[in-house]
Amino acid sequence: MDPTTTLRALLICLLILPAALPAQEALFSRQEIVSPEIHEDKSVTFRFQAPHADSVQITGDFLPTVKMQTPYGEMDVPGKASLVRDENGVWSFQSEALAPELYTYAFIVDGLRATDPNNPFLIRDVASVTNLFIIPGERADLYRVQDIPHGTVARRWYDSPGLGMDRRLTIYTPPGYEASREKYPVLYLLHGAGGDEEAWIELGRTAQIMDNLIAQGKAKPMIVVMPNGNVIQDAAPGQGSRGFYKPAFMIPRTMDGTYEAHFMDIVNFVEANYRVKKNQKARAIAGLSMGGFHTMHISRYHPNTFDYMGLFSAAIMPREDATAAVYDRIDETLKAQMDNGYALYWIAIGKSDFLYPANVAFRKKLDEMGMPYTYRESEGGHIWRNWRIYLSEFVPMLF
Repeated sequence: MDPTTTLRALLICLLILPAALPAQEALFSRQEIVSPEIHEDKSVTFRFQAPHADSVQITGDFLPTVKMQTPYGEMDVPGKASLVRDENGVWSFQSEALAPELYTYAFIVDGLRATDPNNPFLIRDVASVTNLFIIPGERADLYRVQDIPHGTVARRWYDSPGLGMDRRLTIYTPPGYEASREKYPVLYLLHGAGGDEEAWIELGRTAQIMDNLIAQGKAKPMIVVMPNGNVIQDAAPGQGSRGFYKPAFMIPRTMDGTYEAHFMDIVNFVEANYRVKKNQKARAIAGLSMGGFHTMHISRYHPNTFDYMGLFSAAIMPREDATAAVYDRIDETLKAQMDNGYALYWIAIGKSDFLYPANVAFRKKLDEMGMPYTYRESEGGHIWRNWRIYLSEFVPMLF
């Protein structure tokens, strides 16, 4: 090597070394922290390194709930627990033994909400980002990836003439779809307020639930279509033409009749681009909260289109200021839906859900009409834990 080359290499090393030293120091001197650590007895230890913090708390749906007053009434929300600091500045908390389930949590450090830096697995619900973990066993095994055949999850853009834009949706196709020539039934699965086409696949674990139920022979192979129910969006925040912005719980026009009136744009796209059975007996529709509201109104507004309806913790009746034609003649169109016939009208809600009274009133209406339905009442409130359960119970009844 000539002297000029040697000098150049030495200079490069000297320039790189100061920048590399902090990275190397962080790599080799940092304390390895495991959080969450799931123990054999199914208790869980959470840890957070914050030597200069005055307090660290944890909040999560594995903790007892507390009552909180919201604009939508009194609701159950996860409680909090305090962590204890050791001599190294690591705060920790050990839970009681937990039942098998998918859980979410976050830390609160000196009053500021924070995710767990030692757990890279996160999910977004509206504008809140939380960590997650699964206690295996029983029903929770439906939410885990197992060594079985897997379906495919795709994000597709479709033209919506009724809304005047291209829009994004999520589609699950069952194992073997690509290699077969078979035609499949379709479940249209709708999200709640603040959600989008990412909600059911991420928070609801739809792909894992479908894969596992199909592998167990408890559900027929089907296509699951998860649209975006917010008609002013072309896609989820960060995925569409508006770019990155903070998601909101209730955005304009989500329940004004527009989505229901033009829902057939989605059906038409699916039936033109996928191998599906194009008849009422091969179509199901279900949704949570606002999606349950949309399910109820779409299914009666588009007669003889869906044979299976699932209302999960559903909002029911339109607001008093809703004047769209979709909401005209509700009782009359419900009766027509009943007279036309269907295979399943399934209503499910938690006992402490703030929408429980609305569902009681709706069931009374159906009873007075003589309209058949199946009712499922669970513990808990307006939470994803219930909606995952409802999906895993609803799907085996289809087709």
